[in-house]
Amino acid sequence: MNKTIRRASVFSLLLVLALLVRATWVQFYDGRALADDKDNRRNAIETYSAPLGNIIVGGRSVTGSAPTKKSDLTYKRTYTDGALYAAVTGYASQAYAPTQLEGIYTDLLNGTDSRLKSVMDTLTNQRAEPGNVVTTIDPDVQKAAYEALGDKKGGAVALDPKTGKILAVVSTPSYNPSSLTDANTAGTAWQKLTSDPEKPLVNRALRQPLPPGSTFKLVVAAAALEDGLYSSVDERTDSPDPYTLPGTSRDLTNENPNAPCTNATIRTALEYSCNNVFAKMAVKLGQDKVKEMAEKFGFNDDKLDVPVRAYTSVYPSDMDPSQTALTGIGQFDVTATPLQMAMVSAAIANGGKLVSPHMVSQITNSGGDVLEDYDDAGTKEIVSSSTAEQLRSAMETVVDKGTGTNARVPGATVGGKTGTAQHGENNSQVPYAWFTSYGKSGSSGKEVAVAVMVEQSDAARSEVSGNGLAAPVARAMMQAALKD
Repeated sequence: MNKTIRRASVFSLLLVLALLVRATWVQFYDGRALADDKDNRRNAIETYSAPLGNIIVGGRSVTGSAPTKKSDLTYKRTYTDGALYAAVTGYASQAYAPTQLEGIYTDLLNGTDSRLKSVMDTLTNQRAEPGNVVTTIDPDVQKAAYEALGDKKGGAVALDPKTGKILAVVSTPSYNPSSLTDANTAGTAWQKLTSDPEKPLVNRALRQPLPPGSTFKLVVAAAALEDGLYSSVDERTDSPDPYTLPGTSRDLTNENPNAPCTNATIRTALEYSCNNVFAKMAVKLGQDKVKEMAEKFGFNDDKLDVPVRAYTSVYPSDMDPSQTALTGIGQFDVTATPLQMAMVSAAIANGGKLVSPHMVSQITNSGGDVLEDYDDAGTKEIVSSSTAEQLRSAMETVVDKGTGTNARVPGATVGGKTGTAQHGENNSQVPYAWFTSYGKSGSSGKEVAVAVMVEQSDAARSEVSGNGLAAPVARAMMQAALKD
């Protein structure tokens, strides 16, 4: 063999080796990336080639699948009472990435979760029968919250304090997820929803933290009692009215100028929502102690999964004393979601212990066999049982004869706290109305903790209050949860 032929042979061999390396790379690396690409239509074709698994509420599927017409996507997702449960289910769309439970449990619901595969499925590489997601949502509580919020813009959450089960997650205005399921019509619906100034796609219950206003006073009161700053909710505080914010000439006044807020006890200060008491209390405790208590309740937790990732509720740092004072009344840079404020009430109701909130009870295969159970949730002590008992007593005073009378539920013990959070430049915007509470049935012993936030309503600014707008929603939710 002469030199020219030998060189040509070596070069040809190198070309073959290069092709083999490239083919291997495409098959095992690029191939995986292409298969996982959200724009790869083959994925959508495969996903919607058969009916999806379902999301279960109260023993009933609130999702389904329906055949399509003239499409290579054989099935599309359907929803029963879609707007009612949108904040729970999210949507599964042929055109857009899934959200909420639809997104978290995509593999389970489309049958690609490895836990669903039988031995035969593994041998034949066939997609398994899809699984189901069993939620903790109580349809009666969910409906009560949705109907009570009505045309108001807001969010509401209900928890079982003993188990951590989330009984309701409602965000209004809502939307019908069915409008986004079909690739042929989803684009128009998407454009309408995303351009809507009311932002119906925002989950206000879990993912829109806003200033919690006076509902945050519960956290400050808990910090003061746990620290020993005050021995009980009936010990008088050293609280001038009005209170001058430290380092300023600005007086912090109270909504009711005739309220007995001068040197008021914690009980009286919660009953009348005295700003001067809790602003000074926050300064006296110091921002670090208030922050420590807030974080025990769940503030500043950027990994709060229920299993949907809840947006972080914030208690700020590096403040001057006047800013710390404002955090004592849930203002300055304090923000919270309805979920977070429901967690505060749940811990107080449960003797100071917070059970991890969750809205999925189990995931199952198509035959109903449990693949994972989430009801054995973790518990942590937030405050002592004595502190929790004192706070419950004070919260009950709020509902019995204070600012939260609209939350009374016949036949139940109810404790709560109102909040009216100012916002905008010079507080020029319509305030947010808040209410957080717990209720316990006198006959069945059932318990529930709720939080409601009304971001905007048709009420005049002077009529916006936690008791006027949010407490009636909480009452409806508690009545539904506590009924025998």
